[in-house]
Amino acid sequence: MHEPVRMVCDGPIFEVVLDRPKANAIDAATSRHLGAAFTRFRDDPGLRVAIITGGGEKFFSAGWDLLASAAGEPADADYGPGGFGGIQELPNLNKPIIAAVNGMAVGGGFELALSADLIIAAEHARFALPEISAGTLAEAATIRLPRRIPYHIAMELLLLGRWMGAREAHQRGIVNEVVAAEELMPRARALAAVLAAGPPLVFAAIKEVSRESETLSFADAMEHIRHRRFSSVEALYSSEDQQEGARAFAAKRAPVWRGR
Repeated sequence: MHEPVRMVCDGPIFEVVLDRPKANAIDAATSRHLGAAFTRFRDDPGLRVAIITGGGEKFFSAGWDLLASAAGEPADADYGPGGFGGIQELPNLNKPIIAAVNGMAVGGGFELALSADLIIAAEHARFALPEISAGTLAEAATIRLPRRIPYHIAMELLLLGRWMGAREAHQRGIVNEVVAAEELMPRARALAAVLAAGPPLVFAAIKEVSRESETLSFADAMEHIRHRRFSSVEALYSSEDQQEGARAFAAKRAPVWRGR
């Protein structure tokens, strides 16, 4: 039986492939599979960085499965612990995630890519939020896009549902890099290897502080950091890795990160 989500471990690098032909659309069951995959990633201390990509060459993901919806699956179905797509609402997901966008990222597929920390896109990749045509709300994109790109461009994508190519997405700051299709996964894996060799406790602190400070003033966020009210900051500042970083700098050698 074909599994909609494939997982591959290469040492500390965890690859998640959304493989649901023809368009890698996400129904509730597939979303729960993705949530289970990223829960495994979050909870395994041996896994340090994840890559999410789509099977095939045409679609990263078409997003919400409209055929499942037409068959009666409600928009507020049980999408699993991570919410739709398995990432956007998963608590304490404090490890870096790379989205390798191998084709069209549409609606919830675009939102899935936006949930990653870094986005690399193939040259032929395209992005769109066509929910307006289906009479529904692009929930996560409506929250995230106006905070990340100019408001009027975000509204143009949301209100008109127009398509954005990979080059424009890079120009707008949505995508980190655009590469040839055949270079997409090698580049994503090379970047993952750099991250996997980095300090995991610092990455965790960066992700938690960035996420949780969205609703705090700058002064309040700094107060939280200084008084170690973020659990990841407390773990970092009390860690062997914190001392190792200082020792390695003083000795002019590469640090050895142990995540503790």
